[in-house]
Parts: sequence; C-alpha cells; structure tokens
Amino acid sequence: MSPGTNGTAPADTPRSTGTGGRLRGHLIGTYGLLTLTVLLFLIFSLALPDTFPTLDNASSILSNQSIPAMLALGAMIPIVTGKFDLSVGYGLGFAHVLAMQLIVHSGWPWPVACLVVIAGGGLVGVFNGLLVEFARIDSFIATLGTGSVLYAFTGWITDGARIVPGPQGLPPAFTDLYDSKFLGLPVPAFYVLGLAVVLWLLLERLPLGRYLYVIGSNARAADLVGIPTRRYGIYAFAGSGLVVGCAGVLLAAQQQIGNPSVGMDYLLPAFVGALLGSTAIKPGRANAAGTVVAVAILAIGLAGIQQLGAEFWATSLFNGGTLLLAVGLAGYSARRRLRAGATATRRSLSEPPASAASAPASASASDGESEPRPPSTTADQV
Repeated sequence: MSPGTNGTAPADTPRSTGTGGRLRGHLIGTYGLLTLTVLLFLIFSLALPDTFPTLDNASSILSNQSIPAMLALGAMIPIVTGKFDLSVGYGLGFAHVLAMQLIVHSGWPWPVACLVVIAGGGLVGVFNGLLVEFARIDSFIATLGTGSVLYAFTGWITDGARIVPGPQGLPPAFTDLYDSKFLGLPVPAFYVLGLAVVLWLLLERLPLGRYLYVIGSNARAADLVGIPTRRYGIYAFAGSGLVVGCAGVLLAAQQQIGNPSVGMDYLLPAFVGALLGSTAIKPGRANAAGTVVAVAILAIGLAGIQQLGAEFWATSLFNGGTLLLAVGLAGYSARRRLRAGATATRRSLSEPPASAASAPASASASDGESEPRPPSTTADQV
C-alpha cells in the first residue's frame, strides 16, 4: 500500500510543515521581542564595554524608566477593552503638582497627601469612564478633553510657575519613595514589578480580566452573554487613573519640585510601551508581561544611543519610530491571530469526525461485494 492511501499523512506532508511553521511563528511572536531585548543589550555591551554592562548603568536605567513603565502599565488597562486614555500624561503632571502643593504649601503630612493624590487619580479615571461608557463619547476625544482640563488645573494650581520647597526641603521619608534601594537596586523597579504582577493576576487569572478581554475583542458579544460592559469599562479607566496617581506621587518624589509642564513628556513613551507590549508574550492583545518587556527594550535602546553620543533629537525620533512600529506590529499580530482562528474553524468544519470517517471504510471492507444499504427509515422499522 502506498503512503497516504489509508488516510494518514506521512511526516513530511504540507500539513506537518504547516504545523511546524505555525509553531515557529508562535514562538517568534511570543518571545521575539524578549530575544531582541537581550540581543540589543549584548550589542550595546560590546560597543560600550566600560559603561553599559555595569551595575551602575543598570541601576540608572531601572530608576529612570520606572515612571514610564508604571504609566505604560496604566495606559495598557483601557487598551485591553479597546479604549485609549490620552489623559495619562496630563494626569501625571497634575498628580505630581498636586502632591507638591499639598506637602509644600498646604503643610499636609506626606502620607495623607499621597493617598489623596492617588484617590484623585482614581476619580479622574471614573470620570473618563463615565464619559466614554454613558455619554458615548469616543475615548480619544473624551480623554483628550479631560487631559486638557487637568492641564488647566495644573496651571491654575501653580500659576504657571514651579513649586519649590523651602530651605528645609521635603520630608526625607517622602523622597525615599524614589531614592532608596532594596537588594542593591532602586526601589522604584520593585514598584513596577509589583504592579506588573498585580495586573497579570487580575487580567490572566481572575474573571475581571477575562471580562475585559472579551469586551475588547467584541463588546456586542460581551453584552449578549450578560457581561456589564459599561461597568467594566469604567473599572478599566479607574484602574488607569489609580496607576497614574501612583506614578504622579513617585514623580514628585523624584523631581522634588512641581513642574507644570513635565507630564506630557511621558505620554508618548507610555503608549509606545503599551502598544509594543501587545506584540509580545501574548501576541495580539495587551498584557502586563509584554508591556514590561517593551519598556525594557525602550529603556535599553534609549540608554544605548544616548551613551553613544546621539543628538538631543534622537530620543524623540526613537520614540516616534518605535510607536509606528508598535502600532504596525500590534495590528499584524491581531490580524494573524484572527486568521489562525478562522483557519482552525474552517478545518474543523471541513473534516468529518474520525469515527464517522472510519465507519464507511470498515463497512466496505467487510461487505465489498454488496451494494451499500440505505439507512432505514422509521416506516421500515415499523
């Protein structure tokens, strides 16, 4: 009997090759960005052996990129539901100015001021969610409008000037939120790690995350199966606002002055990290682990080109080019995932079950000389 006549495919058939290709594509899509991060680190380490692969440089990268990483994780949460929060940059500027105002000018204890700022960030997120889910304003327009209002409040609080502490400075315990170290590494890096773990648990291991992903995939289908899409949409924006409030507190501890124009510098890196992160670990959807990997490759790339002596405009060029690449890769990953699902569905519909396919073959083998008997009807049985 020649190969393939019994209905089984030999090992080197196109189907086996296609399975191997799909596996390679899955591995590249899942771990490609992480591999690129390692390669980029090795390249800069070889180019800058005296400065780049050092503990001081690693500590500097972790410290400087902690706030963009937190903001990227915050921006990722609404992206899971298919929405965008463009107010994160404005919210960051407002939160850190408000923290400085309450501590320096109003004389509030710094723990109370931090809690108020974080709670305020959550309220801003709830307001964004109400605008998007109940007022039915597009998330781009709604959050951009909210961000402009926050920027106005920032200017009103500061009167366009910086908030500078007095001769006594800020409370040391407050500045230690950013300046201290743990296990030899900057403590803000552990804030990012803790936040990423919390978001991973919420999105990947709890019903809340599954509901958010369903809403982002097909909001109409989520409504049909009984998921309260509006409520969970508000939850997503509220989570983003809380993260922005935490990042604002950390920025105030880092800057130690209130700068009314600093927040917008973080908007582009945040969205680059969130969108690029949707092409890694869980390709085709925003996820916390992928966002951390994306922020890592951005941090390594920026640190490397700066140490190589790049011009001041290279940072903006790098962020803008990476954003375009991230959007393109995210769209490609989503389309590839949809095509894979459609292909699997067509294959399952076109191939009969194994038991049904083998039954006629067995019958013809045993009764090869007789004509196949038609199935009996109810009348024949009677």
